[in-house]
Amino acid sequence: MNQVLLDKLSVITEEEQSILDGNKVINRALYYSPEASKSTDEIDSARVLKNGRLIDMRPHVRFIHFPKHTHNYVEFIYMCSGSTRHIVDGQEITLHEGDLLFLNQHATQEIYPAGEKDIAVNFMILPEFFDVVLPIMGAQPSALRDFIISCLTKKDMPSNYLYFSVSEILPIQNLMENLIWNMLDAEKNSRTINQATVGLLFLNLTNHSELIHVPSNSYDQEITLKALSYIDTSYKTASLKRFAETEKADEYTVSRIIKKETGHTFKELLQEKRLERACTLLTRSKVSIADIAESVGYENTSFFHRLFKRVYGCSPRDYRNKA
Repeated sequence: MNQVLLDKLSVITEEEQSILDGNKVINRALYYSPEASKSTDEIDSARVLKNGRLIDMRPHVRFIHFPKHTHNYVEFIYMCSGSTRHIVDGQEITLHEGDLLFLNQHATQEIYPAGEKDIAVNFMILPEFFDVVLPIMGAQPSALRDFIISCLTKKDMPSNYLYFSVSEILPIQNLMENLIWNMLDAEKNSRTINQATVGLLFLNLTNHSELIHVPSNSYDQEITLKALSYIDTSYKTASLKRFAETEKADEYTVSRIIKKETGHTFKELLQEKRLERACTLLTRSKVSIADIAESVGYENTSFFHRLFKRVYGCSPRDYRNKA
């Protein structure tokens, strides 16, 4: 991360200085509503987001154990340097530099004390923020898209968090730095810029489904993520039977899980990926239509023509000519 930015985020806050001076518990007034009892564990958006904001950001408080809690907003955490240990829905997660952790409103979280060099940033987001972000991602099924929809609908999921090990993905790291800079500066049109940046961030994250970690008890979501990644990388030869054999799972069970998790069958997802790739080749290359059909997995060119026309309302040649 840019050193100037890291220096800004590393400054000891008033809250942290109080902890260093001897306060051993979290100052509840900073996080919980005034009406909340001491037994309430839901952090209130009204306490942590500035008035009128749909998204806000603050460095994670260091040097103290943050007890088990929930949020009435969506949170994602970006690890700028060092590491932090979290218990999310009963499972331990260690975030390392460059990692991202997304939590919806149903996730429970507990955080172990962080050291001075362990710099993380918390983004607090109201669900309405995603009204603009979701269309940017398109309609293609993905674990992240389903997660956002769960945030908007306040739907409890088998997995209420997603954890991304994306420290090596430079575009994602650049987008995170851009987002943090913009949040710190809060210049004109910052809300629009933030929404566009988060939309691009999520779009990039969907291209790296193999780097998403889900809870070990969320078998259905894990299988679906693996299937989407398999289709992305092996669409020419992919088949449900081959995938099920690789996972040592029953073909019918895998098919049912994928349909339940995405709303689409394996065949539909594979077809969508193949045709999406074919459209890219039609508009960006001069490769013959027969060779394009074969390259995306259709040896029968006539079938490819009929399928393409049924989906797009025109022939592959007309699609190319209109581009």
